[in-house]
Amino acid sequence: MRDRFAISARAYQRVALVALAALTAIVLTGAAVRLTGSGLGCPDWPKCYGKAVAPLETHAVIEYGNRILSGLVGLAAVAAGVLAWFRRPFRRDLAWIGALLPLGVVGQAVLGGFTVRNHLAPGFVMAHFGLSMLILVAAVSLAWRASYEPGERPRATDRVSVWAVRALVPLGAVTIFVGTAATAAGPHAGGQDDEVINRLDFKGGDTLDWAIHQHARIAAAMGVAVVVVWLILRRREADPQVRRAVTALLALLGLQAAVGALQYSLELPAEIVWVHVTLAALTWLSVLWSAAAAGRLVPSQRYGETPKWVERAAAAAKATAR
Repeated sequence: MRDRFAISARAYQRVALVALAALTAIVLTGAAVRLTGSGLGCPDWPKCYGKAVAPLETHAVIEYGNRILSGLVGLAAVAAGVLAWFRRPFRRDLAWIGALLPLGVVGQAVLGGFTVRNHLAPGFVMAHFGLSMLILVAAVSLAWRASYEPGERPRATDRVSVWAVRALVPLGAVTIFVGTAATAAGPHAGGQDDEVINRLDFKGGDTLDWAIHQHARIAAAMGVAVVVVWLILRRREADPQVRRAVTALLALLGLQAAVGALQYSLELPAEIVWVHVTLAALTWLSVLWSAAAAGRLVPSQRYGETPKWVERAAAAAKATAR
């Protein structure tokens, strides 16, 4: 049955890339829903005002349109999960990772419903965005692994370079999390002007300013860390692929810093905030792609132990001599 509907490795790679693009796009449309004040355009879930089709009202159409797009993204995620079982040659790692995508989309749908029903409570909104970033981790991993066969890329031997790049992942995650806190304390709650939406206010009227400055400090540390990693990779003549990925990350961070300063000076206009969120998503993808490009390390050897590759080479030489 599987062989009848088998797809090639190349075809599955395209499926994985489409799923990655779709899961990235829904983050941007979701941000647009919030920044246009359409988060409660449909005050119930999964229907809109109790109906299967949204009324012809701007905010309702925007919110319901995003739900429809989420369904299409779900189809792309399901395709990536299901078709992994029909890929030839079959790879168990792709099947397991592919299964995470539809599960993540279902989780997002459920969490989105709770977010609406709790009137865009900041904790739910932050969790909604955070789950999107976690799904992108799985999507990037799937797309990267689908691009190479096992053993096609040699394992990395430079532990300093690999761990330096990997260290950017948790730092990037913290930067994004604090950024969501700044947004949750800001003026763009996701609702309309006449709707009461709770905001983060643990420092009273100073919460937004405090969150923005904490985010700026952590983002600055992230920028410095990326510059240091870039210099390490250059000095140690790391793989060109990972160097290009980190260079792209550095460029995105520079652009992100400029947009962040601009939106702060203009008192957070929705359009500039959307650009900032878009760049945040692209920066996160760049962090993940850099970590993937850094590769897997050659297993460390115990002191005095003969490396496995030496043993294999010796065995092959002995077989040839016979």
